Amino acid sequence: MHTTRSRPKLVVSADGHGVVSHAGSRLLADLADATTLTSAFTEALRRLRPRGTGHAPGRVAVDLAVMLADGGEAIRDLALLRDQHQVFGPVASTPTAWRVLAGIDAAALSALRAARAQAREVAWLQAAETRDGIPPSRAGGRQLPGLVLDIDATLVTCHSEKEQAAATYKRGFGYHPLLCFLDNTGEALAGLLRPGNAGANTAADHITVLNQALAQIPDAHRHGTPVLIRADGAGGAKAFLTHVRALRQRGIQTTFSVGHAVTAEFRKAIRALPEQVWHPALEQDGSPRTGAEVAELTGLVHLAGHPDGTRAIVRRERPHPGAQLSLFDQDEGMRHQVFLTDTPVAGGGSLQHLEVRHRAHARVEDHIRCGKSTGFGRFPSRHFAINAAWLELSLTAVDLLVWARTLLLEGELATAEPKKLRYQILHAAARITRAARRVHLRIASTWPWGNELALAFARLAALPRPVT
Repeated sequence: MHTTRSRPKLVVSADGHGVVSHAGSRLLADLADATTLTSAFTEALRRLRPRGTGHAPGRVAVDLAVMLADGGEAIRDLALLRDQHQVFGPVASTPTAWRVLAGIDAAALSALRAARAQAREVAWLQAAETRDGIPPSRAGGRQLPGLVLDIDATLVTCHSEKEQAAATYKRGFGYHPLLCFLDNTGEALAGLLRPGNAGANTAADHITVLNQALAQIPDAHRHGTPVLIRADGAGGAKAFLTHVRALRQRGIQTTFSVGHAVTAEFRKAIRALPEQVWHPALEQDGSPRTGAEVAELTGLVHLAGHPDGTRAIVRRERPHPGAQLSLFDQDEGMRHQVFLTDTPVAGGGSLQHLEVRHRAHARVEDHIRCGKSTGFGRFPSRHFAINAAWLELSLTAVDLLVWARTLLLEGELATAEPKKLRYQILHAAARITRAARRVHLRIASTWPWGNELALAFARLAALPRPVT
């Protein structure tokens, strides 16, 4: 019998010097500087520092965003950055961070959004100069033209009494934020914090979030580039779709693809469809989807009040185990889903392509799941205004991770989710040394992804900077 060799015995003490954990998070802090996010935040929150002393509120906001991107969940987690001043410099105390968040009112929040848009324009220009620019969105094995914006809401549970937290439709308690992500990159364009009992299909909220998201897109892309807005059935309100169509008058080439309830009128129309009008559905790689078919309902249902050219398309599919079926689905033996789009027949692609394009909206669920692990999965304060500011910084943290993947990383890391980035890149260990009046960050030679992290820092140093 061979015994398993035991681990080496250790003597543990808390007196190490020059040792740094989470060294890769410095990459995000420097990226915030390189994209002008730090300077833009500093200018946006300048009035919160009336005496010009102490920590700059904009820098505190950036440090909070870096902490959230690194996986922090509470304001006190700033201690990770603060206690490693050799790498992160002076970082505000927890009370100072609280005061900064408390000082962000509606005007300051609007200024932060404008600062994010400014930094995004720089990041996109850097991507155009150093990489291939903003990647296209894909569906059905094809590239989609222009930009694709996905709007969706989510529930965030609150375990204590917080201002405007309320009972949710799923019998929980908390908030019901509405979010918009850019499918091309995964960037978090906009978010609106709402009470838990906020309506899922409120047109006014969808219009607000869409307008904020469009304001985040640089002018060169917002005008002259096709913009597809996708949403589930909650985004099918006529007022919202009318607003999407009206954006064309402002030079924004918008189209929509939104879910729709399978009402009695739609059920009657589906039953009236002859078998020969059903076409095989597609998988996301373009191959046929087994057991799924699509058909056009336009002309068989009334779409009064919807923008001209609105089309109705239905998909039927054999239900997978555990699928929630209506009585109509149970009677037909198939699961049915309907969506509306104003993409015309000419030049818009086949019926199957439009359906698989809409089904790709489900990717927003992954973006929201990752976003919840990057800050907005929990809110720190009992005050609604502070939590709204926290949401904005969480969206900023999501953007920093996306820009790091887009500008600095390659291979699998260029498409990695936040959990993988933290484990392999951000949480790397290193040692601080000094030579020739310079501080050296020496990543552990045994770290499996040390070379990737060192190359990312090299690419960061080579990024073009805007002329000031």
